[in-house]
Formats: sequence, C-alpha cells, structure tokens
Amino acid sequence: MSETPAETAPESTPLRRGWTTGACATAATKAALTALITGEFPDPVTITLPKGQEPAFPLAFETLGDGYASAGIVKDAGDDPDVTHGATIVASVRPLPPGSGIRFSAGSGVGTVTLPGLPLDVGEPAINPVPRQMMEDVVTQTCAAHGLPADVGITVSVPGGEALAQKTWNPRLGIVGGLSILGTTGIVQPFSCAAWIHSIHRGIDVARAAGLTHVLGTTGSTSEAAAQEIYNLPEIALLDMGDFAGGLLKYLRRHPVQRLTIAGGFAKLAKLAQGAMDLHSSRSQVDMEFLASLVPADRADARLTERILSANTALEVLEITRENGIDLAPSIAEKACESAIEVLRGAEIDVDIIVTDRKGNILARHP
Repeated sequence: MSETPAETAPESTPLRRGWTTGACATAATKAALTALITGEFPDPVTITLPKGQEPAFPLAFETLGDGYASAGIVKDAGDDPDVTHGATIVASVRPLPPGSGIRFSAGSGVGTVTLPGLPLDVGEPAINPVPRQMMEDVVTQTCAAHGLPADVGITVSVPGGEALAQKTWNPRLGIVGGLSILGTTGIVQPFSCAAWIHSIHRGIDVARAAGLTHVLGTTGSTSEAAAQEIYNLPEIALLDMGDFAGGLLKYLRRHPVQRLTIAGGFAKLAKLAQGAMDLHSSRSQVDMEFLASLVPADRADARLTERILSANTALEVLEITRENGIDLAPSIAEKACESAIEVLRGAEIDVDIIVTDRKGNILARHP
C-alpha cells in the first residue's frame, strides 16, 4: 500500500505502471514450481494477469534444493510511491502428499490475520483472495502440463517485510508479522492511490466485525491524536483516511456504523466543507471565495474580503480572520459535517467533525 498520498507528476511525464505484490508472488511461484518439476528456472517468467496481460518478470534469485525450490522477484511499482517498491517477493514451493491440494503459508515478512472482518479467516497468511487464485491457477496449469497432481505447498516471504508493514495499515487491521500480498488486477496504476482506499475499506470491515459502533477518520497523526484525547477509541477504530474522505464516506454509506468522527486540519476540512472528497493539494484547491462567504455579513468589509481573496493558503485566511476577531473554524466544521452527511445519503450514521491546527489544538467541533 502507499505510505503517503501520491504527488502528481508533471502532465508531460509519462507514468510507468507497476506490478502488485500478488503478481510478483504468482510469477515467483510459477518459476519455482517449474524448476522443482524440470530442474530449470524460466527467466524471465511470464504469467497471465486477470485481465489477460502477459508480463514477464526477471528473477532476482533462485534456489533449487532437495524437495523444494524458491524464486524471488523484485517488485517494481512503476511510478507509484508504494512502500513495497523494491522489495523482493519470494515464493518457495514443495510437493505435498496426494490429495492435499494447494496450501499457503506465510514466510518471513508476510503477515498473519488475527482479527475477523478481512476477506481471509483468522489464522490465515495475509495473501488476499485474488493473488491466491492467481497462484492456484499457475500451479494447476503447470502441474497439468507435466501430468502431475496439484498438491503443492506455497510459502510466500518478503525479506524486511515486517519493518515495511509498520508503514502500512496492517498493524491496525490485526495483520501481524509482516505485509499483505495484494492486488486485484496484478497491475499498479501510478498515482491511483487504490491501495490506500483499499486499506480504508478493510479498516471499516475489521471495525464492524469487532462490533465497534464508533470509528474515527483522520487526515493525519496530529488530528488523530487530538481526537483520541477526547474519545480514546480502540486502535482498530482509527481510520487513517488521509486525503480520501470520499473513499471513507462512500464505503460507510454501504457498510454503516453508528457513529463517525472526522478530524483534520483547518485547510483539509475547508476543502471537505466545500464539497471536495479528495483533499490532496494536487487534486483540490481551497476556494477563497467560499471562505470569504463564511465571514458574517456585518463584518465583511471590502478590505477584509479583498485580503481573503488574495490569500495564498487557507491558513493565511485563518490568521487574517482571527486578526479581525472572526473565527471561521466553527463554520468549517459545520459545513464539513453537512458535506459528509450529503455523501452518506441517508445512511443512519451520526457524524461529528473536529477541526485542529498544525499543533493539534482543537479549533472547533460540530455538533
């Protein structure tokens, strides 16, 4: 998953697609199994993705031992700022007794599921359903091509994965010991931020499965800490929505909880108050006219309005209005709440908003 929301590259720069951890694990599985059967590693190794693409992956290393084979592929995430870019995805395969089928294990650096709510049972290695299916398909096809039953154990590992996982949602999702093997198409679209939004959805699933009735969506660690001073919610209730308010709200619309708190800085929540659902600086801008419209009519003289319209940032507007004895934060909180409720479209969720400054001081709450 992405560690931070993506920055937008210049429009003239072509963006490279990359490959998911699931695609890399599938290719490594095919290479290792082929070597286990034939004694030779295909390099590069070609696989078929769910939508029919056939990428080829060079092997980073290969090992053929007594009754097992391993292959590793370095993940190339293309131009997507993914924490697993450059990580080595390793698959080790071994034959199992007849009738065993295909079994998955988590090796070093791959997590294990410990909480309900994910699309995997508790105790299972954190290898998501689509990558599992991709690996099962290559095992079935490879074994069939050599007249063998598909009774194979697959262990996926990621050297250094446990440290990388601390930069992801996995600890909060109850995935312990390492990363998840992810992907639905096999392809990482640059700057799609799909992994972040996927993590928000899984966080909601885990919270609901645990019976939680109150979740907290925040734009960052500062606002999270401020809200936690008030609510002290369990860790699995904390949803690091980042800039993706829309991803949070639209999923909750279909999978509601009783109460949602959204906490964020003044500038981010000013965008939400305007109706923006993607709060990143490259994909939405603060509307100074909107901020000017929040100034009470009896205080909105021409000079003040001009200063607001000429301001470079929302924080500058906040300071200008404060100098004039005007507090915009409560209006931002109220309007942000209205925007969130509108996106929820009647879902029975109580929404409240907390606006903070950069130091984590609470500027306003609504209601």
